[in-house]
Amino acid sequence: MSDAEPQFQTTQKNQTTWVLASNNKGKLAEFKRLFAEANLDVTIIPQGELDIEDAVEDGLSFIENAIIKARHASCISGKPAIADDSGLCVPVLGNAPGIYSARYAGEHGNDTNNNAKLVAELQPTRAQQPDTPIKGLFVCVLAMVRRADDPLPIIAQGLWQGEILDQPHGEGGFGYDPLFWLPDMQATAASLSATDKNRVSHRGQAIQQLLQQL
Repeated sequence: MSDAEPQFQTTQKNQTTWVLASNNKGKLAEFKRLFAEANLDVTIIPQGELDIEDAVEDGLSFIENAIIKARHASCISGKPAIADDSGLCVPVLGNAPGIYSARYAGEHGNDTNNNAKLVAELQPTRAQQPDTPIKGLFVCVLAMVRRADDPLPIIAQGLWQGEILDQPHGEGGFGYDPLFWLPDMQATAASLSATDKNRVSHRGQAIQQLLQQL
């Protein structure tokens, strides 16, 4: 079974079914591995398998958008739902691309163009401070609702700090991973194995927090 076609069903009986409110193949592959390691007594179904389209993300923060997506999936499916909203924040750009990370260059999910725009936007800063690393922060917020109108969503957040390179390195991962340099590991996020990335990433941290609250 390939990461491009993640399956979340476990083998236990009498399980609760949750919907994962994402159609992003990269995220689905990571969630597949992370939830498998957690041994949850649930069946987790990607929303695409239920023909649920992406929600309109019109919130102004990661938390708002995660809750919007979770409520949307729960409303249509009638089941509990988990949603992720994540992105890259670069302080020298006013924390852009932020919640617009997936569509930073205009077209949703075009990693090549998004990375190219980020490199271009950082050129003036690099020219002014050529010897100063440019800090970046990957953010992941998870929201879990038991029903669409759940007044108390469970919220978990993971933060992953690194530096932004001026050219991509590494063949793995997705999104801005090839530009995200980890000084302590001497590698980009795109150069890490799936196991190592899950152990330290923003998404891995958020899922661990979520599991503790559950």
